[in-house]
Amino acid sequence: MIERHVESRVGEALADTPVVLVKGPRRAGKTTRVRSMQTRGRTYVTLDDQTTLETATRDPVGCIRGLESAIIDEIQRVPELLLAIKKDVDEDYRPGRFLLTGSADVLTLPRVADSLVGRMETIRMYPFSVAEQFGQK
Repeated sequence: MIERHVESRVGEALADTPVVLVKGPRRAGKTTRVRSMQTRGRTYVTLDDQTTLETATRDPVGCIRGLESAIIDEIQRVPELLLAIKKDVDEDYRPGRFLLTGSADVLTLPRVADSLVGRMETIRMYPFSVAEQFGQK
């Protein structure tokens, strides 16, 4: 797998921030990258799965209840999850709890704008750069 420049930034953010959002255009490699960074014990949840999507929509708080650390893929599909994550992080502010991916700018969605201020770092991921394609740093 080709090393991406975003990896070190995500690792640094997870070390000191409870929620990290990797956002970027579709097909930029967000899901592949965060799954490759998955550490033991980190639960992977994708909102592309219809059952998971319906569960998260019906009960966002219940969907994240009990998650010690998780990757939640395509978070923009259920913006109400961000409010549930805020509440959970306020109760347990450990760094690296939630690693999120999303294609839309979730911070511009209604009811979400202020929910994770001071709790989340956002890292923009672009499609491959020329340097990444040719293995340069």
